[in-house]
Amino acid sequence: MTQTFPVDALKTKATPYYYYNIQLLKETLTALKKEMSSHDNYYMHYAIKANANPIVLKPIREAGLGIDCVSGGEIEAALKAGFPAESIMFAGVGKADWEIELGIDCGIRCFNVESIPELEVLNEIAHRKGKVADICLRINPNVGAHTHANITTGLSENKFGIDMAHMFDVIHRTEQMSNVNLLGLHFHIGSQILDMNDFVALCKRINELQDQMDAQGIRVKIIDVGGGLGVDYDNPLKNPIPAMKEFFDVYNKHLKLREGQELHFELGRAIVAQCGSLITKVLYVKDNTNKKFAIVDAGFTELIRPALYGAHHKIINLTSNEPLDTYDVVGPICESSDTFDTDIQLNAAKRGDLLAILSAGAYGESMASCYNCRKLPKGYALEDIMAD
Repeated sequence: MTQTFPVDALKTKATPYYYYNIQLLKETLTALKKEMSSHDNYYMHYAIKANANPIVLKPIREAGLGIDCVSGGEIEAALKAGFPAESIMFAGVGKADWEIELGIDCGIRCFNVESIPELEVLNEIAHRKGKVADICLRINPNVGAHTHANITTGLSENKFGIDMAHMFDVIHRTEQMSNVNLLGLHFHIGSQILDMNDFVALCKRINELQDQMDAQGIRVKIIDVGGGLGVDYDNPLKNPIPAMKEFFDVYNKHLKLREGQELHFELGRAIVAQCGSLITKVLYVKDNTNKKFAIVDAGFTELIRPALYGAHHKIINLTSNEPLDTYDVVGPICESSDTFDTDIQLNAAKRGDLLAILSAGAYGESMASCYNCRKLPKGYALEDIMAD
């Protein structure tokens, strides 16, 4: 699919805002389900932290995906959007008591437990409620990922998961607890991973751990490999759907599941990143001695990834056919880091032009803030714009 923008319709909404191409989202979900279709033991839980807008959640729910949550608020958002509680997996290193209570009361599918203290608290709360909580143990596999340091999660130096050296101690501890039920093992090594060898390394580590478990007569029902599949931020118009086939081929070929085991995935960015764009208006063009700035009305309050990670998002001028010129595209926030990109080529910009900052469907709206007392922007699908 080639992404296009309904420019006349986009002009009708006050900027900045998020525009969601729901048709592209549906095509991405179709590609995802196609690769999973030959495996009745594969389960996908959408990582709702990527984007929790109901506009986006509706087609994801209709596609039959479950949900991966990392907060009580995300559990509430998933339930409000119509996802069944039994499809929800709940991860996170710092689950508050009220969040654990919410998950137990709602009957979520599984808690992904990340430490011994969390395990003890979960067992205590479940005991108080007269319930048994199903759990997976999140194991830190000490597998590196070729991605930004801030979104690497699978190394022993990271805060996530239980150290492999402690895995069997924790497994045996669960056997002594009456209010938790061990279902499986959970892993997640990072985000925006494009090198499939990183996932191969994870498969090999899981195989090693399962061999060790076999030697002790331990068998689990669920292996959860998390998410992490990246998208093409450089050429999103050319490659709007990520490498689903290559991703699933890794697990088909390299992961040795035991008979009857379920394999669970938690993709987020790969599902929604490319369907979303941040639409912003040029306020001023400032021509300094050494720089030309396109100053827009969106800032890192609407898309923090460039400021936080040095991330690249392709930017296009939707309303200019003029020759290319070189700009720094910057926002209005009173911070020097409020810069979307530097020295990029755009069709010559003028006050009032609409720019689209692409690949903003993941971690755009979900990470938005009110810094500088700015209002949170709205999100629209084309159908919403045309209906007004």
